[in-house]
Amino acid sequence: MIILDTDHINILQNQQDNEFQNLTSRMSASADQDFVTTVITFEEQMRGWLALINRSNDAHRQVAGYDKLNAVVDFFARWNRLPFDDAAATEFKSLRDQKIRIGTMDLKIASIALSQDVLVLSANLRDFEQVPNLQVKDWIH
Repeated sequence: MIILDTDHINILQNQQDNEFQNLTSRMSASADQDFVTTVITFEEQMRGWLALINRSNDAHRQVAGYDKLNAVVDFFARWNRLPFDDAAATEFKSLRDQKIRIGTMDLKIASIALSQDVLVLSANLRDFEQVPNLQVKDWIH
């Protein structure tokens, strides 16, 4: 099983640039074809579109935001999303106790990966490599 972090999911959603070609080529060539994401990535995207919608008082300007929100729901409906469960919460607390200084959402994704003992694909190696025993690679660069 391989977890795609938010940045890798964004590349798949946008289907543009060399990064998309790099990622899809690496995914096609991978021996492990069980690609998943996390409920945390879903949350990050939902929060972003909801914030955009809530910033506008003009209903007509909100239409595009709601279209994007629907597209996110449709996209994630086709993906297996690993939960932030009790095992991940235990890992999260342990990492916090170790004073790992990365963003909360990234720390939660790392906690899910550690609890499942799986690889994370992320372009954010600088942060994720701070997490002890986390397997992480960048397949877009």
